[in-house]
Amino acid sequence: MTSTPTTEPAPPQIFPPTLREVMLRPRWIALLAFSLVVAGVLAWLGQWQLGRAVDTSPPEPGLTEVVQPLADVVKPGDYLPEPLVGQRVETSGTWVASDFIVVSSRFNNDVQGYWVTGQLRVSGTATPTSIAVATGWTSSLDQANAAADELRAEAEADPTAVVDVTGRLISDEGASIPPANADPLTLVKMSPAMLLGRWHDTQNLDVYRQYIASQTAIGPLDPIASPAPDERSRVNWLNIFYAAEWAIFAGFALYLWYRLARDAWEKEVEDLEDEQAEALAETSASSSPAGAAESRD
Repeated sequence: MTSTPTTEPAPPQIFPPTLREVMLRPRWIALLAFSLVVAGVLAWLGQWQLGRAVDTSPPEPGLTEVVQPLADVVKPGDYLPEPLVGQRVETSGTWVASDFIVVSSRFNNDVQGYWVTGQLRVSGTATPTSIAVATGWTSSLDQANAAADELRAEAEADPTAVVDVTGRLISDEGASIPPANADPLTLVKMSPAMLLGRWHDTQNLDVYRQYIASQTAIGPLDPIASPAPDERSRVNWLNIFYAAEWAIFAGFALYLWYRLARDAWEKEVEDLEDEQAEALAETSASSSPAGAAESRD
């Protein structure tokens, strides 16, 4: 008696989920909510940066050319706001006779030379207050030293003489080391902080972080070439660039969520297709002549 080979039933067809179904699962909805919060914070930062990119109340043109009292522009020890760099100011005081110091690497109309600087003890302050003053320029080091000696002698002859100074208020250029093989005391930057280290009578002294470049030469020197600063643009392009960066980051937060959800969906579809392929292979093998068993009595 011959038995008829039985046919194995085909494995049930499995339909993979759609991308939308995966995205609507609680896990991915929660991650989407978190991504929206992150994107919202980044968008707010971009809006804040954009608000700072445009100056809605710029200083009036030519405002730096209107001479103002030094005390009304900045206080001792305070930093100078950018719109006020180069502001013309006026003040008065007495020279500290021992503190006329030469600063090198100073340019007047592209000609290298020297400044003679002095410590001006400002008048009318509650506590002793000083500001560095660049008194004038010369192309000769010998002339600069001679001018410093002359100014020192005049101050020593009449230490109570009050001088009026008008010039541009300029920020500290920062400290620097002298060139190789130069005198260690050589100054190549106009830095009130470095000058303070060489000044005398500085006990309990308030000092301005800025210095004044005198508009007229004081002593046997040439006037310092100090043109008006360029008018600032109302648009800060660097802030606009930062605002664009925040917007890109916000978009990337949402794209990252989409990419992670899509990767999870693709992996799930691939796993299901692999399982179905294995099931079909097993069914095909069991129904083939080599795998089918025929029994005869």
